Amino acid sequence: MGRLSNLRVVDPVLTQLATGYVNEDFVAEKIFPVVSVAKEAGKIPQFGKEAFMIYDTERAIRANSNVIEPNERTTTSYLLEEHDLAMPVDYREQEEAMFDLESEAVNTVSQLIELEREKKAADIAQTASNYASGNKITLSGTSQFTNASSDPIGVIEDAKAAIKSCIGSNSKLTMVMGEATYRVLKNHAALLDRIKYSMKGIATTELMKEIFDIPEIVVGKGTYWNGSAFVDLWGDNIVLAVTPAGAKTPRTPSFGYTFRKKGMPQVDKYQREGNKITMIRRTDLYQVKMLSNVGGYLISDTNA
Repeated sequence: MGRLSNLRVVDPVLTQLATGYVNEDFVAEKIFPVVSVAKEAGKIPQFGKEAFMIYDTERAIRANSNVIEPNERTTTSYLLEEHDLAMPVDYREQEEAMFDLESEAVNTVSQLIELEREKKAADIAQTASNYASGNKITLSGTSQFTNASSDPIGVIEDAKAAIKSCIGSNSKLTMVMGEATYRVLKNHAALLDRIKYSMKGIATTELMKEIFDIPEIVVGKGTYWNGSAFVDLWGDNIVLAVTPAGAKTPRTPSFGYTFRKKGMPQVDKYQREGNKITMIRRTDLYQVKMLSNVGGYLISDTNA
């Protein structure tokens, strides 16, 4: 691994392009925020309930200080995987092009690597077996949001209550919903009734923040081509996740993280075909990992 790192000549300009690349349709980092780690593998603590316990802290004059013993922390491990993709740029194409083909190549390989990362995150967050039994629900019949008598506000409130009962707080929640869910929810009678005196004719995500009392609500609009049709990465689901506020480190409790090797992603170039073709390659080392099966809640099959 060290030899490979030494051989790779990183292009700082193209790496800056890759680092700053953002696809506005991707939302995975909202619930799996990126944290840098120094090693490709390691362990991080899983937080318990000690921060919510009541202690007798009163101290009499000249008495000894009150002391608590630290609880044994359970840990979870992470293991980064390398992801890389290269794209060729012929010197003749570069000379004749009206724009910088190397920069275009960085955007292309970045898009494809980030698309894969978004899918990994969406698959993890939308898999019911990843959640505790009390932190998921599958809607059916009249409870689905396409039914006029359904109660989406009640469903969300129940989800928030379930999270709080497990970890003691639900004040730092992020909601991710699929576009199919959003299309139905923004026109739902129960939500429109709450905003009937506003200037909006639909319940936008900004208004939903107030209705549901959730600080961050986003719609996952990313798609991928499965060989015959475009498929939504975020399906007919809602994911509620506890997310850290402020600085993010591997020691800050969260529903999940994207662990990424410090200094990544990187872009380098290498030559092919007698130096007539330049390969533009992006490399990333990361793992998308769900850390708490009770720090989130999955609502499946929101629509009929």
